[in-house]
Amino acid sequence: MQPSESSNITSSSDSAPLKRAMSTRHLVMLSLGGAIGTGLFLGSGEVISQTGPIGAILAYILGGLIAYMVMLCLGELAVHMPVSGSFGAYAAKYIGPSTGYMVSWLYWLTWTATLGTEFTAAALLMQEWFPHISMWIWTLIFAATIFTLNLSSTKIFAESEFWLSLVKVITVIS
Repeated sequence: MQPSESSNITSSSDSAPLKRAMSTRHLVMLSLGGAIGTGLFLGSGEVISQTGPIGAILAYILGGLIAYMVMLCLGELAVHMPVSGSFGAYAAKYIGPSTGYMVSWLYWLTWTATLGTEFTAAALLMQEWFPHISMWIWTLIFAATIFTLNLSSTKIFAESEFWLSLVKVITVIS
């Protein structure tokens, strides 16, 4: 790495530099908040009713252990090869370009489907407090908010995600 590139990281001459715009507190809270989805709030009752409290705890421990191991592996890859594109770039380099292409599109498709279900789940939760407001309105409000945050700068996005994730973490703890 050249001395002038100390604030940016590049993996090769043809990739754009990565800029570090998020602090550690943003990354930690974004990770915690990302792991806590609306499905946890809506689906926990169903899991407990089917498996009982011990079964639910064991299932969540096993799922958490698997997620932790996957994140350790991704962390190793990110340190070894810090590039934009993560999954797709790793698959393209270590498996093949067509696999990288498909992984990238499948990752996008997964998050597209997940966002729709997250908006609907959040609207269901909001309808508990505001039953007179249609679920479509809540869904549109959440979609517009997320769209606006994604269009904003990384700093604004990180700060908003920090506070929204903090709400989820406090809700789970209390």
